[in-house]
Amino acid sequence: MAFHAEGLVAIVVFYLAILAVGIWAAWKTKNTGSEGDRSEAIIVGGRDIGLLVGGFTMTATWVGGGYINGTAEAVYVPGYGLAWAQAPIGYSLSLILGGLFFAKPMRSKGYVTMLDPFQQLYGKRMGGLLFIPALMGEMFWAAAIFSALGATISVIVDINVNISVIISALIATMYTLVGGVYSVAYTDVVQLFCIFLGLWISVPFAMSHPAVTDIGLTAVHHVHQEPWLGSINSLDIYTWLDNFLLLTLGGIPWQAYFQRVLSSSSATYAQVLSFLAAFGCLVMALPAVLIGAIGASTAWNETEYGVPDPMSKKEADMILPIVLQYLCPVYISFFGLGAVSAAVMSSADSSILSASSMFARNIYQLSFRQNASDREIVWVMRITIFLFGASATAMALLASSVYGLWYLSSDLVYIVIFPQLLCVLFIKGTNTYGAIAGYLFGIVLRITGGEPYLYLQPLIYYPGCYPDENNIYIQRFPFKTLAMLSSFFANIIVSYLAKYLFESGTLPPKLDFLDAVVARYSREHMDKATLVKSDNIVLNELAPVNPRHSLSLSSTFTNKEAFNYVDSSPELSNTEDN
Repeated sequence: MAFHAEGLVAIVVFYLAILAVGIWAAWKTKNTGSEGDRSEAIIVGGRDIGLLVGGFTMTATWVGGGYINGTAEAVYVPGYGLAWAQAPIGYSLSLILGGLFFAKPMRSKGYVTMLDPFQQLYGKRMGGLLFIPALMGEMFWAAAIFSALGATISVIVDINVNISVIISALIATMYTLVGGVYSVAYTDVVQLFCIFLGLWISVPFAMSHPAVTDIGLTAVHHVHQEPWLGSINSLDIYTWLDNFLLLTLGGIPWQAYFQRVLSSSSATYAQVLSFLAAFGCLVMALPAVLIGAIGASTAWNETEYGVPDPMSKKEADMILPIVLQYLCPVYISFFGLGAVSAAVMSSADSSILSASSMFARNIYQLSFRQNASDREIVWVMRITIFLFGASATAMALLASSVYGLWYLSSDLVYIVIFPQLLCVLFIKGTNTYGAIAGYLFGIVLRITGGEPYLYLQPLIYYPGCYPDENNIYIQRFPFKTLAMLSSFFANIIVSYLAKYLFESGTLPPKLDFLDAVVARYSREHMDKATLVKSDNIVLNELAPVNPRHSLSLSSTFTNKEAFNYVDSSPELSNTEDN
């Protein structure tokens, strides 16, 4: 394949434009946030993200390189087809459910990150434990899409994969570092436009290539391979449901999603943004579906790609750039490359910012340095943005199974964080003991189920499992959903059991070493009581957010039990009597 100087120039121009928009957004909003609130301005953008920019950035966060490449691959692969392209429907339903049930309570309580409610109710130890799967999910996701971008660029432009990955990661990290959520949001607007334009321009050219059979015919008839509409084998129905639930429910508890929710100007806006993004995800999946169908309808021996076809060469995961390269004119394939690059950067910058936001606030500030200045937190955030960006880049370059690691970490988000989020928001009475039990139950059941991508043999063989070509057993049983439900019910059962044992006197108060049931007046509870600051909460979700320093501490909480414990404290009563 010849080196395309024009393609390299196009990529450079595109990257410079994205960098310029990111820096402009950082400059435009550099004074956002009151004195002492700059760190929160970087994380949640002053809570004034409007519907237009918010809808674009939330959509772009989901429509990443993995989303469009993965959708095209699923449609193309023989035996799977559109029936197994679950991401568009799954993520759209995830956003709808997030908007219906999770956006309003999270936004109306004035949280800054997704981990805030966990630390408020379960304490800083539990927040630190939940940070681990959340960080793994964000980092491995960023690494996986950086890796996909490098491979895509190498297919179309034929430049060194490592160089393309490093430059893409450097630019995404740079504008995220200088502008935080504002730079990410405004660059997402440009990137989403590039994705839409680049892919839709490519589709008619690819479809009109002489080697491509009518996709309406190949949808239901075997021409070059099995029909691309696909089907679900009766033996695989439980696997299909397990994966679909993972996408739908496991797509909710991500900091990248809640960062947009918490940045919106009201709880109602947060819900509307979720619904707009759900529609946007469906629309943006259409060209990827068509490109996968075109790949399945092509006689590859009649193209410059030659034989064998991409499936036989084990390049099915690269079907989108292959279609752009071999079925489109050169200048059109460069537009498509811009679309893929935009998709990758729009997701990678969100993941890097999400990871650094959780670390700076929930680990560094709330767990170790409660008295840290705002300037210190800002610098910690900037340093971790750089470190997490570098780590994701290193994994993309060095790890041989980045996608396997991402699959495993995504499973942990679904199995561990989602049931914990349900409990902390909707189940009254859960405590730290139950949260730890649910955490451990979920992890153990997930790991013992095995992971083919990591060549991890299962320890529990559920009904219907079978060995693959590497003699690694594949589970047909929906063990991921079983692990999630086990984590959820373990949290509830152990929480109420601990509450009963301590309150009935069966266990002495001194054994309540986590201060979760009996020791309500411990220092740990005071940390929880001051977690949410009084100047960043507005109880009227319909009103725009403005700092309200006159609010008293107790009036800012929705968890009445938390400040009732403080109000009824003997120490406070004695103080008032004196």
